[in-house]
Amino acid sequence: MTSRKAPSADLKASLVAAIPNMRAFAISLCGDVDRADDLVQEALVKAWNGIDSFAEGSNLKAWLFTILRNAYFSELRKRKREVSDSDGELTAQLSVPPEQQGHVDLADLRTALSTLPSDQREALVLVGAEGFSYEEAAEITGCALGTIKSRVSRGRARLSEVMGFDTGEARSSSRSSPPAPEEGERDDGRAGHARASSC
Repeated sequence: MTSRKAPSADLKASLVAAIPNMRAFAISLCGDVDRADDLVQEALVKAWNGIDSFAEGSNLKAWLFTILRNAYFSELRKRKREVSDSDGELTAQLSVPPEQQGHVDLADLRTALSTLPSDQREALVLVGAEGFSYEEAAEITGCALGTIKSRVSRGRARLSEVMGFDTGEARSSSRSSPPAPEEGERDDGRAGHARASSC
C-alpha cells in the first residue's frame, strides 16, 4: 500500500489562511452564518482528504472555492429547496454596528448585494470581492466565460441602481463589453476540480 505524502507546512498554512475568505464566500452563497461555517468545515475536510490531488503551486484558493461551492449545491439538492432572503436574514447577518461610522457604506453595499439574484451575487463576490479573474470565476462555477462576464456586468448595473449611483459608467462599461447571453455553460472539469451542474 502506497503511503500518503504529507502536505508541506506552506500548504497547511495556506489552507488555514484561506478560511476567512471561504467563510465570506459561504455566507454570500447561503445567507446563513451557521450554515456557512458548516459548509466551510465540510469543504476543508473534503479538501484535506483529497489533498493528494492538488498540485502545489497551482491556485489553492480557486480549488477550495470549487469544493465549497460544490458542497453548497449538493446540500441544496438534498434539501430540495431554493435559498431565499425574504425575511431579510442575510441583511441582518451582514450588517455592522451603526456606531462604526467607517463601515456604514460597507453595510449598505452588503444590503444591496443581498437583493441581487444569487448567480449575479456569486459572480460579483468572486470577481469583485475575492479578486478572481473572469477565467478563474468561470472555472470555479463551471460556467462559460461569457456567462460570468454577463452576470458581473448585470450585477454591477443592478447594484448601482439599488445604491442610487449614477449608472452612466455602468452602461458605458456594458456597451464596451456587451453581456454575452447566458448559454453554453460548460461542465468540463480539470483535474482536482469536481463540477456542480448549477449554472
